[in-house]
Amino acid sequence: MMKFSNTLIYWYLKNNRDLPWRKTKNPYFIWLSEIMLQQTRVAQGMAYYLKFTATFPTVFELAKADESTVLKMWQGLGYYSRARNLHFSAKQIANEFNGEFPSTYKEIIKLKGIGDYTASAIASICFNESTAVVDGNVYRVLSRYFGINTPINSTAGIKEFKVLAQSLIDKTQPGTFNQAIMDFGALHCKPQNPLCETCPFSGSCVALEKKLTRELPVKEKKIKVKKRYFNFLVIKTNDNKTILSERKGKGIWQGLYQFPLIESDKTINKNELISSDEFIDLFPSETTISLFNQKEIVHKLSHQHLCTQFWVIETEKSSTIQIKWSDIEKYPVPILIANFLEAYQHKK
Repeated sequence: MMKFSNTLIYWYLKNNRDLPWRKTKNPYFIWLSEIMLQQTRVAQGMAYYLKFTATFPTVFELAKADESTVLKMWQGLGYYSRARNLHFSAKQIANEFNGEFPSTYKEIIKLKGIGDYTASAIASICFNESTAVVDGNVYRVLSRYFGINTPINSTAGIKEFKVLAQSLIDKTQPGTFNQAIMDFGALHCKPQNPLCETCPFSGSCVALEKKLTRELPVKEKKIKVKKRYFNFLVIKTNDNKTILSERKGKGIWQGLYQFPLIESDKTINKNELISSDEFIDLFPSETTISLFNQKEIVHKLSHQHLCTQFWVIETEKSSTIQIKWSDIEKYPVPILIANFLEAYQHKK
């Protein structure tokens, strides 16, 4: 086992990536980077990390910001509950712990939005605690090297890989070991086309020997993707105002803003839209309506596909329609709406 960690760390010291959060042991910065890089590639997350740390150099600044500002800065990264939990925990650290980040795995994992992986990363990198990280990269490296076909998204698999990773960790430098195995999975033992010819483990890797690199790791079939049909009503009054409202409830995009939305059970045409009760309630008087995107936009989320149409509705000014078009960019919106706004402004 010692040989595995030595080989891995030796590879890492020669090949590691030059990343800004690698130059610090500050738990606030490590936490930010870990939360941002969940479900986000390093190349995309880097710009957000730099902008975030410049705007909120300490946990106190992040805690003081209002949620709308945090969500606006997160716009485009997706999975917005990450940002809301980050903000919630920042306020807790600033107000209840005087800005002192908890220093043990047991305490760190109690923070909202922090699971086993992030708690292990922070505890090992910042506080030298011997807790192994297990993420997609680690599953891939371990399942291939040891030839394990237990599904990585099963309860048994999650437990088995955690125990295995924990048995391999170098207790003298747990943070380095964890970063090494993550980088090795990201750069060398890649999902497609792993670099087996130049791999330091090629002499003892079960997947390479048995030609199983394509089959491992094993994942149980995911849940069925649900299709939803969204019709956004993009209102434009003759005095250049519109309606945007905040999404409430626990669904997707909580805390982000959107145009009035009519959800239908299939793709609908203009006549079906204007004869719906929801449309008549919103626009009792005369309007001009046109479909902005001739081809339906399909926005893919992890468990649902949103088949979206943007309807531009020109109408008279009204006391209930208050938001100026010139102010729209101040509001945090889902990337689906941000992309529409860019195309719409461009077309004008």
